[in-house]
Parts: sequence; C-alpha cells; structure tokens
Amino acid sequence: MPDARDQSPEARSRPLIIPIFLPHAGCPHQCVFCNQSSITGAHSTPVSIDVHHQIETFLNYRRKERGHTQIAFFGGNFFGIQPQAVKRLLAEATEAVNAGQADSIRFSTRPDTVDRQRLSSIRGFPVTTIELGVQSMNNTVLKRSNRGHTAADTVTAVQLLKEHDYEVGVQMMVGLPGDNAQRLRATARQVARLKPDFIRIYPTVVLAGSPLATAYQKGEYVPLSLTEAVQQVKDLYLFFKSENIRVIRMGLQASTDLENGSTILAGPYHPAFGHLVYSEIFLDMATVALESENPKGAAITLHVHPRSVSKMRGQNNRNIKRLGEKFHLQSVEIVPDDALNEDQLKINTLR
Repeated sequence: MPDARDQSPEARSRPLIIPIFLPHAGCPHQCVFCNQSSITGAHSTPVSIDVHHQIETFLNYRRKERGHTQIAFFGGNFFGIQPQAVKRLLAEATEAVNAGQADSIRFSTRPDTVDRQRLSSIRGFPVTTIELGVQSMNNTVLKRSNRGHTAADTVTAVQLLKEHDYEVGVQMMVGLPGDNAQRLRATARQVARLKPDFIRIYPTVVLAGSPLATAYQKGEYVPLSLTEAVQQVKDLYLFFKSENIRVIRMGLQASTDLENGSTILAGPYHPAFGHLVYSEIFLDMATVALESENPKGAAITLHVHPRSVSKMRGQNNRNIKRLGEKFHLQSVEIVPDDALNEDQLKINTLR
C-alpha cells in the first residue's frame, strides 16, 4: 500500500473532509466544557458506527467537490478507544481509501494517549494527519478544565508524531476557566515552539449538560463576550500567521443543534465566527492605512481580492459604516481586485 504521507503539504492543505463523529468515545472523563452529543447531534458508540455507510452517504452529497479527500474521526479521544475498535474503524476507512473514495485518514486524540506502542499499532494504515486536543499549555487552566493531562504531555506527543512523520494539528481554546490574556499568550508561544502544521481555535461556550453549565448557573464561571473572544482569537491568528503556522478554523462548526436555542446556554458562539475575526483584521488594516492619509471628507475605494470582499465589508456592512464615521468619509466603495492576495488591501482616495 503506498504511504499517503509522501504527498506534499500543499496537496493536504485543504482536503475534502468526510467526518465521522465518535462523541465522547475513548474519553476517560468529561472535560468541564464538553458535551459532544450537543456539538455533533450524535449519540453513537464506536461499536455502532457504520463507516462504509457514512462515507457513502457523505459522498453522495459531495461527489462534484472531490479533490484530496480525508476520512476524519472526530469528537472523541481516538487512541483512548479499545484497540480492537480502533483497528476496525481504521480497517474500514482503509477499504474506502483502497477503493478510491478517499486518499487518507485523520483523527483527533488527547496528548496523553500518544505513545510509541499506539503509533506502532496504526503504522499499516494510511493515516497521515493526527490532531491533538491541547486546549491550553497552562497546567492550572488544564486542571480547572478537568483535562487530565499536562502541558508536558503535549510536548511529548507532538515530538513523537513528528518523529513518525505525521502531519500534526493542534486544537486550542480561548475563554477556559482560569485563563487570561497573559496565560493565553504564553500558550500561543509554547505551541508555536512545537511547530505544528496547523491549528484550530475554538471559543469556550457553555453547553447544556456540561459541567461548565453548572458552574455558569452558580455564577462561578463567566464566559467571554463575543467581542472579547473575537479579539483574542484575532490576536492568536495574527501571531500564528507571523510564525508561518496555518490556522484552519476559528469557531465551532455551525449546526442546527448549536443554533436551536437550547444547546448553548451562554458564551461567544456565532455561526460565522471566523468571518468576524477576518473582518476585524481587515478593519484594522484599513484603519492603519487611512490614519496616515488624513482622508477627512474624501471618497475612498478599498481594493481587495474578490474572496475578501465580504471580510472587508464586515457583517451588515459594519466595517464600511465604522470607517465612514471614524474618518468622516464622503463614501466608501469596495472593489474586487484579482491582482491582490487574499490578505492584502489597497486604498485609493478621491478628494
């Protein structure tokens, strides 16, 4: 069987993901923020998962969008599942890879479950990517979140995964109990030193049925506001970008279950959280550029890549309104410009 890890990072950068959720599977206990059944809307166990059916069902809806495709096991602690169940799940996913339905496999797991024995047990399967639920590199925050592992476990896990040539992803959270801006910055610096291939950043929300819900209802936990969460995630995104580490997701994946009004009790959930972060980044870029031009009373055009037009506008044209008010502008026009990169901005001023 060819080793899918031989493929270039570019080929794996934006794969089509076939998600297979394993809520709480392999988890030794419940983290304070967690209620995977609420997040995924699923209540399955590894024994009842029909991998072939889920793959077929997904591909029937997405056949026209094929490119590099990965089967992904999410929502639980994959290496914490019974070894025979792990092998069954990977064997069924491998059959789909061999049949040309996918190119490789990925999964998420806890840092403290990564060891040489487990990695050796999956060596014969086309697993290319392993994500770690790191959440924080501060041991006080990890303890208050009932994570059950330490920052040292994360360091060891990343080193082992890199030694075995896996693409390594790290999942971080903002707004955890006991966390603050200083601890979050320290976590970001420690994560960057590990040089993961990519990062996901999630804001902490209060899910019904989670231990955090009880703390929230007792007044023992106060979640971040949406504005605070966007600001913190924006700072992290810009930091990791400066370190040449890809941030592939910001915010929880939008779903009907999360938006039905009973799943999330409090916290900075937004179905387009990542878009809010990008919009703030573009607003900052435009503000800095305009402050050097003194454009009071002018009509301006903001040139951005076509895929960045909505980011520059902001939700409900919020950025246009804020710039117009701040600089007393006559008008603000957004112009798509293919000559620019997606993170670039060019301003023309007409007086």
